[in-house]
Amino acid sequence: MLETGIKGHKELMVTPDKTAKAMGSGALDVFATPCMIALMENTAFESVQAELEEGCGTVGTALNVKHVAATPVGMKVTCDTELIKVDGRALTFLVKAYDACGLIGEGEHERFIISEEKFQAKTDAKNGQ
Repeated sequence: MLETGIKGHKELMVTPDKTAKAMGSGALDVFATPCMIALMENTAFESVQAELEEGCGTVGTALNVKHVAATPVGMKVTCDTELIKVDGRALTFLVKAYDACGLIGEGEHERFIISEEKFQAKTDAKNGQ
């Protein structure tokens, strides 16, 4: 059983393909909010994956995140997550992202523990596969 306190950490470099202009979320060459969110989700996902039973995984179900500062191309972004609540199969993470100048984003992210095989089969059935 998962317990609160599990932490995750990841880093990435802001490259031209991770900008608002490239992602279509804005017109500027700054770190895109969708990329920040993906980094937060990935950091949370990876932080608990090794603790789950074989064949289980997590899926993102909710985000409440603020992007509070812009980051230029060429700067490193780091993300820290902490599992702050476990309610059955529902997991809540505190997520924060930083660049060299300080905090750029923060909030909460919820994930849900699933059986990967059952989840994929149910999803594929929507398409008649």
